[in-house]
Amino acid sequence: MNAMIKKCGLRAIINTDVRKKFREKQPPTFLHPAKVEPVKDFHQSLPGYKPTPLVSLANLSRELGVGNIYVKDESDRFGLNAFKVLGSSYAMGKFIGQRLGLADGELTFDYLCSGEVRKRLGGITFATATDGNHGRGVAWTAQQLGQEAVVYLPKGVARRRVEAIEETGAKAVVTDVNYDDTVRLVVKAAEDKGWQLIQDTAYEGYERIPRWIMQGYTTMAAEIEEQLEDNALPRPSHVFLQAGVGSFASTLLGYFVNKDKEDYPFTVIMEPEKAACIFASAQAGEGEPQRVTGDLATIMAGLSCGEPSPIAWPILRSFADGYVVCPDYVAARGIRILANPLGDDGKVVAGESGSVGIGLLSLLSLEKECAELKGKLGLNEDANILIINTEGATDPVNYRRILWDGRYPLP
Repeated sequence: MNAMIKKCGLRAIINTDVRKKFREKQPPTFLHPAKVEPVKDFHQSLPGYKPTPLVSLANLSRELGVGNIYVKDESDRFGLNAFKVLGSSYAMGKFIGQRLGLADGELTFDYLCSGEVRKRLGGITFATATDGNHGRGVAWTAQQLGQEAVVYLPKGVARRRVEAIEETGAKAVVTDVNYDDTVRLVVKAAEDKGWQLIQDTAYEGYERIPRWIMQGYTTMAAEIEEQLEDNALPRPSHVFLQAGVGSFASTLLGYFVNKDKEDYPFTVIMEPEKAACIFASAQAGEGEPQRVTGDLATIMAGLSCGEPSPIAWPILRSFADGYVVCPDYVAARGIRILANPLGDDGKVVAGESGSVGIGLLSLLSLEKECAELKGKLGLNEDANILIINTEGATDPVNYRRILWDGRYPLP
């Protein structure tokens, strides 16, 4: 049974039956921690690999009246300003490994970059559609492998995101349509021109590579587990996960469900106001995923997607506890909070798609109108909340306008 709440400019659905029905659902086996052990081994073979920080915000936790706030900060993953390269690099590695008949244990990045592999493979052009971060990961990985990349981007993309892709030597193609239609364009172009598609959303007949991309994201979850244990931190009772097509959110949720069974963290899925396809799907019930249309305009460019991935939606439908639609001012508030830490809390540089979790938590905790929703989500002094900063300031112009000029204020 779903409960709908509209407060503080937010729309929320609480899935009140999800825990009761847990035993009726099958956790996604391809995201089981044992299944994805080779993934982190592969990432550790990449040049410049190091775990990204898990920042504990003790002063902000006290200010918001919760137990602990942990921010997994992906703003400097491989120097690419976002987590997405974890998925693209692993999927491209697996693709090459399977073409060469390599076992997972033989899948090291040094070997894939070798002249021997390039000679055996010949030239490959990898192609994808992106709002910025995934495409940069594909382009960077192709550059490391000595291969080519073509990256399609939707209308309205920030110039800096295009430049970051072009700096790898990839070709960037900016379309005049939204993200979902841009995906359709690159799929057609790849079929026509013999390019290898590396897309982070699935469709009928194209599921293997999106699953590999999702497995790539599990390195982040494995790092979080190690960091909590190494620092003797209480395990998260809640996790706030932002969603575009849902691949990232469903990966972390699926990983925690497999690891913790019914004791997995209370999980809240967040989306932009004009691109809330997961919310629309939850609102429609337990059927097929729903599509939202239009220009999908939002400052959270990495979440500007109108069609859920058919691999991601069943995981979110089965195990997510809540879904919240967030106007752009929620993300802008999160940027300002993370850039201006309380006391000796660490500063986090978060882009618009990475900051929405902190922005939402602050509104739920401090705005009296949100008290009912805060209670429904179980946010109290015993709550230990995990939030993922999925990107740094990938649009530095807008980042500065939000900080300096106060763009997107609370209404």
